[in-house]
Amino acid sequence: MAIAPLKFLISLPPRLAIAWFRRKGHQITWDWEEMLEESHNRAFTVAKAAKLDILQSIRDAFTQALEEGQTERSFRQNLEPILKQKGWWGRQTVEGPDGEEEVQLGSPYRLRTIYRTNLQTAMMAGRHAELAENVDDRPYWQYVAVLDARTRPTHRQLDGLIFRHDDPFWNSFYPPNGFNCRCRIRALSQRDIDRRGLVVGSSEGLLTQDTALLSQRSGLTVPTAVYRGAEGAVRPDPGWSYSVAQGQQEPDLRRLDPDLAQQYREDEGDG
Repeated sequence: MAIAPLKFLISLPPRLAIAWFRRKGHQITWDWEEMLEESHNRAFTVAKAAKLDILQSIRDAFTQALEEGQTERSFRQNLEPILKQKGWWGRQTVEGPDGEEEVQLGSPYRLRTIYRTNLQTAMMAGRHAELAENVDDRPYWQYVAVLDARTRPTHRQLDGLIFRHDDPFWNSFYPPNGFNCRCRIRALSQRDIDRRGLVVGSSEGLLTQDTALLSQRSGLTVPTAVYRGAEGAVRPDPGWSYSVAQGQQEPDLRRLDPDLAQQYREDEGDG
């Protein structure tokens, strides 16, 4: 499933997406399940990028791609030789938390996922900042899915729903709602609602919490929001029950690796 159409992404204020991404700290993780949901708003991570220079190289390459509007192909072509030179490529036997383990490090597929996931979250965060600046004129937000053969049924089910910008629905269902999610938000005025005969909903009494299986390998389950609307219950993909606008704040440097904490201070001009 592709990311949102390039024409749409280009129309967003890149300064807002870039600012959101730059505010992230760093976090080294071994498995992607170690850092979930709004934690991704506070820190940039790549599973099994166990050395700071590897993580920093990937982050620098993506920041450059975001600032320059690079395509996925250009991002991969620029980053792949760097990672190969540093030895972070292909299947290797490496020392993990539980001893030696054969793992997949860098690959074209992993770089594609890194690019698409970070681009979509940064762009949707930038879009949120833009929407928030205009809620006096356009206080209603409509969920818009890409309705084609690749659209997930749950995302298709959300298409067209309209809530006020401050409805709790958006705390869990503001896109993206999964890896490679292409959904977006359309802002509407009262005049738009009246002219088109649209219905503004409310999630009051329709939002609940459940658990969902995150990983077959580990058996890990995570809390997941459930919206029980007219067409039945719908939930974000496991691990995506949050909004990219939530929780981004100064990272708790006490919880970061000392080298990462120092790198963050230097990035912010405090070192």
